[in-house]
Parts: sequence; structure tokens; C-alpha cells
Amino acid sequence: MPRVSEPITTSVAEPIKEAFRNHRRVYWYAAALLIATALIFIAVGKHPGQPGTVTTWPPVGRFDAAVDRAIEAHRTDVATLVAKGLNLIGSGIFTIPLRILVALYLLVRKRRRALAAWIITWIVAEVGLTVAKAWFMRARPLNPLVVPSGYSFPSGHAVATASIAVALVLVTLPAGPRRRKWELVAAGAAFIMALSRVYLDAHWFSDVVAGTLLGTGVALGAAALVTEVRLVYRRRKAAAA
Repeated sequence: MPRVSEPITTSVAEPIKEAFRNHRRVYWYAAALLIATALIFIAVGKHPGQPGTVTTWPPVGRFDAAVDRAIEAHRTDVATLVAKGLNLIGSGIFTIPLRILVALYLLVRKRRRALAAWIITWIVAEVGLTVAKAWFMRARPLNPLVVPSGYSFPSGHAVATASIAVALVLVTLPAGPRRRKWELVAAGAAFIMALSRVYLDAHWFSDVVAGTLLGTGVALGAAALVTEVRLVYRRRKAAAA
């Protein structure tokens, strides 16, 4: 994840103030991630009623099929058990209560900008996911080890994990060495969740790549947007004084 700003203070009482100060740079990071997401959307394309390996750019479908075959040939009981556990953790049973608890925490602590960034990330990520799934209607792999619901593209678990992990770090920690460590943890969590979805045959590889990029881009974009709105408000208030 990008380093959004330099540390300004060691206090974590108002991490949102320090986390988003160089927000215009973050716009570019978010834009790059969302453009990459759009390119994957175009490469996969809309092919309702066709196998999931049918894509607008054929190499994507062939690569997805190759990854699927490779994973099927290297499954183990332990890895399957871990992946099924992640399937549960990444579902709404866990992610919705977690999002609510974080929102309540930020509300109680009166971190309004952090709360706004958190809520915007949640809403935009879920709306984007729902619309994309309904539009592309991509078929899932044929032999999933879990019982998935809905269409395959993009991965809901990947979108949720990436958006939650990235936004959680941004709204709770100020920029600096401490946060950079947790940024790596967030990236690792998103990566592991994404791989687990492919391992379980619940998604194609391109599904989880698109989901991870989308969730991360939305979280960064929401953070930058909240800071921009705050700065505009302050400038107008100062000008009117």
C-alpha cells in the first residue's frame, strides 16, 4: 500500500488527520488501481451462459483454467481446512459485524472523518461488487469445495477483505513506521484470502485479482475524498471569516 504521508506526531488520537494529508497523491494510487480493475473487467468481458473460462481476451481465460488445474493437482487436507476457515471468516457472517463494530468505535471516539471514510468504503465496495456480479454473470468453476452464492466475477471475499483491511489501517493508525508494518499485514490478508478463493474452486484467478484491486482502490479513494472535502470546507470557512 502507498505511504500516504509523513508522520506528524506520535499520537494516535486523531490518525485520520495524519493519514490523509497527502491525499492528492493517494488519488493517483486509487486511480491506478481502479484503472487496472477496469482493464481486467474489459479483458474478462460479459459472456452469460458460457463457461467461466470464456473471456473477451482469451489468454485470461486460458490462464484461469491453467491455475485451476494446477491447484486441483496440489491440494492437501490441511490447506483445504484452512481455506474453508477463511471462507467463513470472509463471509458476511464475520465482515458485516466487524464493519458495524468499527463504525460504532469511530462514532463513539468522534472521529468523523475516519467514520466517513469507513462508511463510504463499505457502501461503494458493496455496491460496486453487486453491480459487477449482476452485469458480468460469470460462471464459477465447476467443482467448488464450498457452496458459493451468486456469480463469480469479481470475488466478493476479495473485495471485502481488501477494502476492510486497507480502510482499517488508514482509519486507526497515523502514517509512519508503525503503520507501514500493518499495511503489510493488510496486504498479506488480502492476498491470502484471494488465494484461498481460487484454491477452493470458488473463483477464477482473475476474479480475485479484480476483487482485490477494486477493494483497495475504493478504500484509498474514499480516504482521499474525505480529506479533500474537509480541506475545501476549511478553506471556505476561513474565506468567509
